[in-house]
Amino acid sequence: MQFQSIQRILGLLLMIFSTTLLPPMAVSAWYDDGEMLPFLDGFILVLVAGFVAWWPVRKRRRELRLRDGFLVVVLFWLVLGLVGAVPLLLSKQPVLSVTDAVFESMSGLTTTGATVITGLDTLPKSILFYRQQLQWLGGMGIIVLAVAVLPMLGVGGMQLYRAETPGPMKDSKLTPRITETAKALWYIYLGLTIACGLGYWLAGMGPFDAITHSFSTVAIGGFSTHDLSMGFFQNTMIEVVAVVFMLLSGMNFALHFVAWRSLSVRPYFGDSEVRAYLTVLSMTAIITVSYLYYTATYQDVTSALHHGLFQVVSIGTTTGFTTAQYHVWPGFLPVLLLFTSFIGGCAGSTGGGMKVIRFLLLLKQGGREITRLVHPNAQIPVKIGRKAISDRVVDSVWGFFASYIAVFCVALLILMATGLDQVTAFSAVAACINNLGPGLGAVGFHYGDLNDIAKWVLCAAMLLGRLEIFTLLVLLSPAFWRR
Repeated sequence: MQFQSIQRILGLLLMIFSTTLLPPMAVSAWYDDGEMLPFLDGFILVLVAGFVAWWPVRKRRRELRLRDGFLVVVLFWLVLGLVGAVPLLLSKQPVLSVTDAVFESMSGLTTTGATVITGLDTLPKSILFYRQQLQWLGGMGIIVLAVAVLPMLGVGGMQLYRAETPGPMKDSKLTPRITETAKALWYIYLGLTIACGLGYWLAGMGPFDAITHSFSTVAIGGFSTHDLSMGFFQNTMIEVVAVVFMLLSGMNFALHFVAWRSLSVRPYFGDSEVRAYLTVLSMTAIITVSYLYYTATYQDVTSALHHGLFQVVSIGTTTGFTTAQYHVWPGFLPVLLLFTSFIGGCAGSTGGGMKVIRFLLLLKQGGREITRLVHPNAQIPVKIGRKAISDRVVDSVWGFFASYIAVFCVALLILMATGLDQVTAFSAVAACINNLGPGLGAVGFHYGDLNDIAKWVLCAAMLLGRLEIFTLLVLLSPAFWRR
């Protein structure tokens, strides 16, 4: 293990992250909201901490191995979750405990969108901007951003990219060089963010809300600058823009790159995962809208379609925006939407959940096992599109699924042991491990009333969900530490 190289990279990444505290300082100065000092202090503390970590090992330039990449990713996300809480902890408004500040920071960086803060409409603009910016940075993964920069500083990047990029199949590169791949992903990400912000502005949002909501929309984050989330605006066109960009951001960014490079939409129609993704959301939307109208939750079809479609796309892509209190909808709908978030977005997207490609592989593998009962000796490949998937990938998906459920059950039992009721505990774990945000029961509005133990467990669930379980669990394996 190259510990000195890892220390050097962590120092560099911390110094890079410290610069992200400058934009909120500028926002504070522009609006004169009196919150510049927490960001200035945070900037200095993080910059100095990064420099102190980097300086003693600045000349260590050995190439990272894969296991080093996993350790860097996990350590950096842990450290980032802590240092990201510094401005929130130092701010005068809101007044947060250490636990709440770390929870809010981790929720932002992992694009979960669960919040412990109420009274968002009265918060300083710089704090609101910072929360949204955390989600935007975490959406694509700040480490992928750093991969495009670190080679200039003498650090190899492929190991970091493979450890950070979500999805079961991530060895293929979009471009011959990993730095160019990272840059291509960020160009697409930035382009979608700008287009989304313009869409919100043209639909009726003010410039500040348009920029900040574009951050959390493209990041599939769900933080808002208002307590009522998207429902605050009461604007159908704004919600249409949100639905479009939530759907786009829930797709594989490699597809966006290929479509942009070829100037064609064919890559979308030819992708099995996108078809499954749209099919799941469409079926869930039909069921939701029909049931809302059938139960007279909304008096006309238009309102049922309006609210039903938005909540399905938002919850299904694990964004977490709301225009209605879906957690009080009748019957099975709240649980149906929560279960949909387990499927989540496509691999290689900013969405959470287990990813559509894994869900698709699980279904196909289940179908293969049923066929084998009838034809025990048949050789039946599992295919995605026309491509046969190796048994190793299928096995890894089953292993991921088993680990996901095991982690979920352990977290659920711990939360219930702290005194939470079953609905609240179940939905809180589901919303955090799927990086969704809003839950049911006592966490339908916010997470501020939970006890500290529950909040720390949920922080761990957010991190596990963001790093897709194995990236973190592999560090607990004795084989990882053997030479």
